[in-house]
Amino acid sequence: MQRTRGRAPTGGRAGALSQELIVGAAVALLDELGERGLTFRLLAKQLNTGPGALYWHVSNKDELVDLAADQVLGHAFTAHPGPGEEAGSGLRALAVAVFDALDRHPWAASHVSAPPTLANALRLLDRVGTLVARTALPAERHFEVATAISYYITGVSAQIIAPRTTHDATVSRDDFLAGTARRWEALDPADYPFLTRTTRHLRDHADRDQFLAGLDMLLDGLNTTADPRPPA
Repeated sequence: MQRTRGRAPTGGRAGALSQELIVGAAVALLDELGERGLTFRLLAKQLNTGPGALYWHVSNKDELVDLAADQVLGHAFTAHPGPGEEAGSGLRALAVAVFDALDRHPWAASHVSAPPTLANALRLLDRVGTLVARTALPAERHFEVATAISYYITGVSAQIIAPRTTHDATVSRDDFLAGTARRWEALDPADYPFLTRTTRHLRDHADRDQFLAGLDMLLDGLNTTADPRPPA
């Protein structure tokens, strides 16, 4: 059903709604029921309106979920980086805030796309770029470095967090990791020397620590590359 500009859908209460209100209600339902459980009919019931009124503000479910994920992302940061904020610590704090926000709403992780198109995804890239521009990197490097960091934040978060939403709901994370570890243990060590000796770490690892390990290596590399001092 397409939105019709100029008038509200028959029987709807578009004037009593806003896209922000609809998206906020969708976030709550997605947290509770996941993507499969979210329907316009259920959302309309939660908002005490008719489904037609929702289509006045949102074209379809795919757009709604994307907007909901972008709202979640926006909750991770509010203010533009302060003029005195140091680039490295600012980037780390921003990245951790985004990971934690997506970790609280796992369904959203795979919908925060790169390259960014929605408002808060664009703001995230702009904040990363603003901080990168405060380093000693030459200006011609700012775009490639800022996009690389932004894509790490959203892409690696999605790779770590999103699989939780695709497993059978009856299988816990610990059980899933234990089963994967058993499969790694059964591999031929001659073909998979690293995997067969690291199964204990697979079972016991923390997702957030995994994200931080890669982030810190990335930022250490940025600090080394951007350091204007000559080598000793």
